[in-house]
Amino acid sequence: MHIGVLFSDLANNTQLSFFGYSPDSIIAHELSIVTPPPAAAARLDSAPLPLPEKKPATRTAPARADRPFRGIALILASTVFLGASDVTAKYLSATLPSIEIAWIRFLVFALIMSPAMAPGSPLYALRSQRPGLQVMRGVALLGSSLFFISGLRFLPIAEASATGFVAPLFVTALSIVFLGETVGVRRWLATAVGLIGVLIILRPGTGAFHPAAFFPIVSALAWACTLIMTRMMSGRDHAITTMTYSSIVGVCILSALVPFVWVAPSWHDILFGIFIGLASTAGQWIVVLAFRYADASVLAPFSYTQLLWVSILGFVIFGEVPDVWTVIGAVFIVGSGLYTAHRERVRRSQLLVMPSELSPNA
Repeated sequence: MHIGVLFSDLANNTQLSFFGYSPDSIIAHELSIVTPPPAAAARLDSAPLPLPEKKPATRTAPARADRPFRGIALILASTVFLGASDVTAKYLSATLPSIEIAWIRFLVFALIMSPAMAPGSPLYALRSQRPGLQVMRGVALLGSSLFFISGLRFLPIAEASATGFVAPLFVTALSIVFLGETVGVRRWLATAVGLIGVLIILRPGTGAFHPAAFFPIVSALAWACTLIMTRMMSGRDHAITTMTYSSIVGVCILSALVPFVWVAPSWHDILFGIFIGLASTAGQWIVVLAFRYADASVLAPFSYTQLLWVSILGFVIFGEVPDVWTVIGAVFIVGSGLYTAHRERVRRSQLLVMPSELSPNA
């Protein structure tokens, strides 16, 4: 989805500030899937470290590298894959039910991740410190993808994608409850500006409003929950573990639902469905790589180029031209997301400069 959501998961908390992307993510945030929240890092710095217990070997995250231009190039490439995946999903929604499109998408995803599911494989990655949370996160990710695809059947893709970028606003609110973070007045004002952007796009109470507009909003909320749970697990499980659990949860749930809505796909539909799975998987994996080279506050502005790609493809394939209200609303949402990313960068800089003052254990 916007955040192109297949497993936007990967996009971790880094996408939290701008996806989400995706979104989150899109996932969505940000930090990196394996980077603990700043407050937690400050506490860990001042707390005595107990001797580690001997546990089975688990995958560790690769080290970060400060190469912002490489990160920017990767995030730009990811938006092309994610935008193409979303446009193809909209194209298929004319002939296949949303559940079936999502099922093909997650089936391809699971097949790609199958080497990580085999116990004897060197890529085996099902050993998790938080398996319950991984399953819950997989359910949230599935919900995000399913609601977004459902909205594409009825809405112009530019409108659905722009609305989906409100995930960071939900992350702001949810982080207070689940992460114990403090949100300042300026971030709340940025959130309010983003919500105004949503209202401008949807225009409730007018003839332009379509009830399906709630689908990308619910999708963004589910994506925000995905990112929050990613943040709760940061530093505990490797990205490939999170991806593997997401693929298993998604394909299992959808396999139980798809028989009730099954429509025999043509070979044409199957090929496009496989493309969706490959493109979204590739896009999200590139997002993960991007956050190894640069912070979210650096990458955030470039993630919004996904709106440009889906608008161009929407015009070329469906003849959809975003109206002036969609453009204005998107400007509000993007501005809100960029400011939120900026405040996150300022907050993290303060945490790094004054760790002793911010640590409750100091």
